[in-house]
Amino acid sequence: MSANKGKVNAAECNIKENRLTKIALNWRIKAVLPHIRGRLLDIGCGTNELVKLYMGEGVGTDVYPWSNVDLIVKNSAELPFENETFDTVTIIAALNHIPNRSEVLTESHRVLRQNGRIIITMISPKVSRMWHFFCKLWDVDQKYRRMKQGEVFGLTLEEIRCLLSKSKFDILFEKRYVLGRNCLTVAKKR
Repeated sequence: MSANKGKVNAAECNIKENRLTKIALNWRIKAVLPHIRGRLLDIGCGTNELVKLYMGEGVGTDVYPWSNVDLIVKNSAELPFENETFDTVTIIAALNHIPNRSEVLTESHRVLRQNGRIIITMISPKVSRMWHFFCKLWDVDQKYRRMKQGEVFGLTLEEIRCLLSKSKFDILFEKRYVLGRNCLTVAKKR
């Protein structure tokens, strides 16, 4: 009997990570792209796929040095942009990883032009816990960066609505996608 029987090797993990991560990312991007208008700021951009696929002008920021990030910042609530610089701000599957969520949404409001919009995608805490448990063997976030203090496993729609309202955004619409497990929220600057 082999000592490695039942163990998953690193190459298998990377293949699974790439496939699952790319599928999830592609679903998110497909849901978000039709709602982007004008100049884009993607907060928590990860590998910056959304900005690369968007046909307009865009900037991807993150606090973690993923590959292809346009701008690494210390704090997403202190962005180096003038007031009213962007038409759309996106936070795709990242708001739960931002400990100072309210401050980041307030900063998003500041950098958005009048009638600007914010687009958020998020899964619920229950689905997030299942996803992270299932993917913990190969999820780069869990293997290397790990969850930091203040990060949570997903946010409920009520939590997102409350955060947006407090940050002076009015929800335009919400849409569930990926078998109802993800939610897309589009709101405009009040």
